[in-house]
Amino acid sequence: MTPVQKAIWYIESHYFKDIGLDDIATAGGVSRFHMSRAFAAATGQSVMGYIRARRLTDAAQALAKGAPDILAVALDAGYGSHEAFTRAFRDRFGQTPEEVRTNGSVSQPQRLELLKMDETFVENLAPSRFVDGGPLLIAGFGQRYTSETSLAIPSLWQRFGPHFGSVPGQKNYVGYGVCCNFDDDSFEYIAGVEVKDFADLTAEYSRLRIPPQRYAVFATTDHISMIRRITHTVWSKWLPTSGYEAADAPNFELYPESFDPATGNGGYELWIPIKS
Repeated sequence: MTPVQKAIWYIESHYFKDIGLDDIATAGGVSRFHMSRAFAAATGQSVMGYIRARRLTDAAQALAKGAPDILAVALDAGYGSHEAFTRAFRDRFGQTPEEVRTNGSVSQPQRLELLKMDETFVENLAPSRFVDGGPLLIAGFGQRYTSETSLAIPSLWQRFGPHFGSVPGQKNYVGYGVCCNFDDDSFEYIAGVEVKDFADLTAEYSRLRIPPQRYAVFATTDHISMIRRITHTVWSKWLPTSGYEAADAPNFELYPESFDPATGNGGYELWIPIKS
């Protein structure tokens, strides 16, 4: 079993209890940072977002069957108040708990059953190379995403595109898609470039200092649409069997000058931070 498969088994056996990312990472045999990235790559969801959705699904099913005490259902789902539960419930199902109980049904598309993850790995993953990367100063457009909303990242690149080549202090024509500032549910993504310094940047630009770091680097000529499967393969197949451990540091996509954002062709690289 991969770390993510172990995590899903553990979650399905314990999600009605008070569990957190540390417990799930331990069950998967990896660090919390590794688990957070691997789970998102494999499933398109954050660990804690998946747990909340499973609890809300159970709550919706209980209410559809006529559970009389909504507060008790809310407490069982891990919510400390009727108001917080109702807000999360409406956001997921488009109905209030009272409406679901009255109607005796819940919106099927928003119910989250046992996760069926995409277990398809890339079979021809290019061998990694190891690079001792120097410090980087990255400037670009940043936004916070969850695993579920990360499909909108291409729109961030569209917003940044007109600025590419004219960012104050830009050093070259290499693009960087940096994932950083992680918490249990979300991360910041910066679509940017390397700059000499931050001195002349205006307020619209996000800034990130990446200290020296050792990386496992995976280069590919595949179309950009393959990036999720490649990322899944690296985090869920290569890394657990490599003898290396992921470092809690930014990881990024590197888009060389040969990459064509209009077609998605031209190749790119994944840089995964590892402990020395």
